[in-house]
Amino acid sequence: MRLTVSAERSLPCTPDVAFELATNPDKFPAYFTGFGPVRGVSGIRLHSELARGSQRRVHLVDGTVLTERVTEHDPPVRHGYTLTGFRPPMAWLVEKGEAMWSFAGHEFGARVRWDYEFTLARPWLAPVAAIVLHLFMRRAMHRCLKNMKRSLESAVAAAS
Repeated sequence: MRLTVSAERSLPCTPDVAFELATNPDKFPAYFTGFGPVRGVSGIRLHSELARGSQRRVHLVDGTVLTERVTEHDPPVRHGYTLTGFRPPMAWLVEKGEAMWSFAGHEFGARVRWDYEFTLARPWLAPVAAIVLHLFMRRAMHRCLKNMKRSLESAVAAAS
């Protein structure tokens, strides 16, 4: 069984800049701060240059280390990956997450859409997984995009 969670936001920048913010291993941890049981990212380690098939280690604030395998990398349009290595209690709910970021320009900057499709570890726990993913993961994703927007606005304000 699968559950999908999405977040979308306009950012005051070009799709190139938005793509860079979403994929930069040094900047992204500051944006993804988590929410509730969905832990924030403390660091990202690349195993090789970011490209289709490359892997990264995603370190969470609780000590969990997830593996991210890039499934699509088309700057500045799309970036997709599969996330695995969840620890309990999340591992009781989720086997893996498949993410896709999409970036499109519009008159006010860039429209960013972030979709996650989670494969459930135990279908009979679907009601609990739905609460955790739809309530907490969606909120963490929205918070991440909001943090990205704030960083861009701060940079513009500092430059003025």
